[in-house]
Amino acid sequence: MTDHNTGEWWRQAAVYQIYPRSFADANGDGVGDIPGIVSRTEYLAELGIDAVWLSPFYPSALADGGYDVADYRNVDPRLGTLDDFDRMVDALHTHGIRVVVDIVPNHTSDQHEWFQEALAAGRGSAARDRYIFREGTGPDGSLPPTDWVSVFGGSAWERVADGQWYFHNFAVEQPDLNWSNPEVRADFLTTLRFWSDRGVDGFRIDVAHMLTKDLSEPLPSRAELDAMPQDGAHPLLDRDDVHEVYAEWRKVFNSYDPPRTAVAEAWVTTPERRAKYASATSLGQAFNFDLLEADFDAVSFRRIIADNLAQAQATGSSTTWVLSNHDVTRHATRYGLAPLNGRAEKQGVEWVRAGGPADQLDRETGLRRAHAATMLLLGLPGSTYLYQGEELGLHEVAEIADDERQDPAFFRGGEVDGLGRDGCRVPLPWTAEGESFGFGAGGAHLPQPAWFASSAVEVEAADPSSTLSLYRRALGLRRELQTGETLEWIETGRDDVLRFRRPNGWEVVANFGRDPFDLGSGADRIVLGSAPGGRLPGETTVWIAPEA
Repeated sequence: MTDHNTGEWWRQAAVYQIYPRSFADANGDGVGDIPGIVSRTEYLAELGIDAVWLSPFYPSALADGGYDVADYRNVDPRLGTLDDFDRMVDALHTHGIRVVVDIVPNHTSDQHEWFQEALAAGRGSAARDRYIFREGTGPDGSLPPTDWVSVFGGSAWERVADGQWYFHNFAVEQPDLNWSNPEVRADFLTTLRFWSDRGVDGFRIDVAHMLTKDLSEPLPSRAELDAMPQDGAHPLLDRDDVHEVYAEWRKVFNSYDPPRTAVAEAWVTTPERRAKYASATSLGQAFNFDLLEADFDAVSFRRIIADNLAQAQATGSSTTWVLSNHDVTRHATRYGLAPLNGRAEKQGVEWVRAGGPADQLDRETGLRRAHAATMLLLGLPGSTYLYQGEELGLHEVAEIADDERQDPAFFRGGEVDGLGRDGCRVPLPWTAEGESFGFGAGGAHLPQPAWFASSAVEVEAADPSSTLSLYRRALGLRRELQTGETLEWIETGRDDVLRFRRPNGWEVVANFGRDPFDLGSGADRIVLGSAPGGRLPGETTVWIAPEA
């Protein structure tokens, strides 16, 4: 059994992502808050997780769901206070649950005091040097410096009153910082210490591959930029010099006992590039989103698992497994749709764009496959990241009117998978009745569908066959069975059935096909799953306990 009480707890942790504004609302204003999280501490403890990861809770104008940060060392007043945050950390720590917070270092909010100072200070000022300002093109500078496009659509440049332009990779309200500026680097070290001193155990680094940039003249065109390899020297993405930043951060992390952890959200092109973020001298761990992007397919899953375990061994890190988060269509829905060009995750986006037609979604199949995939993930060596609501088997909410949506990508038409993001951020149902199904005393900031009632926590907690009951049993057993960071594949004679053994003899068998599979030896040692008569049904996973 893995010891979760060490400085390396993160290597095999089950981490539960909380999107604070949609988790629990303590004051009834329709927005989830920090006291709401405190009120659900017992629920989190009963779930059996090792840590929570909080998406941004900082002061924000909510141009991008809180990822436009106006103050990195405070709590949004709508979500609580620093005292509330401290109480939350204490409550979670009391239950043995660690706390990971989101850090958003690529950009600030345009409401951040630095950016407001930059606007007032004018050309050539030290305040503007914290960001990326350039003169425009054309006879009067009225054209943007380049034809680059923002991730959320539209130009990546915005003109200010005195005629200069600033760069924003994301929403216009999210100006990119200049990471060549020593003041920027020093300020984030202060932020990391601020939260570490308050008891935070680790950090999730938003778009960790985008901080450093080379914007020396002449700037390339969009076509030229798109054609450049992301090999460490790209002007905007995954530059080698970003690891100089993270080497400084690592010194801060290691100055604490136990050392603070970090995980990079790094969308890079090769395993070798990702390994740099997972090294011990950089952030230490990097998300892999390979399974999140894969179809429900045994061959794909095996290849991805084998590749990522090999990467983890090469870097000395541990791999991460994730099927859903706040940016993608929920996996119960993805698995209930016909794959689009081999990419179920992309099909989820297309389904949302089409308005969520009911005749295209097989909810029962999607949930059954989601159970099987999750049990497979929880049986793997490495850490697993779970997204709030997946433990209830929630599907994506597509039925949101245009005037009720909040995602900037929806309004700007960007290429990011964000057109579907509101649907996975709908506030959780806690009770079968009530205006917001127990989320709060009043309504909710995003509309909840009527079918949420049957997936409410109070309903599922009373049902031993529910998704919530499955997650609780699986996470509890995982703590008992988890050992080592390797696995041994056991050939099954079928391409659609995966079987592997962990070092202590724990076996995981996943049937991705529709025909039953004969389990043979070990059928009498099944501790989780359903396999009557020694036969493993289609689209099902079972766990087999080690021999006594």
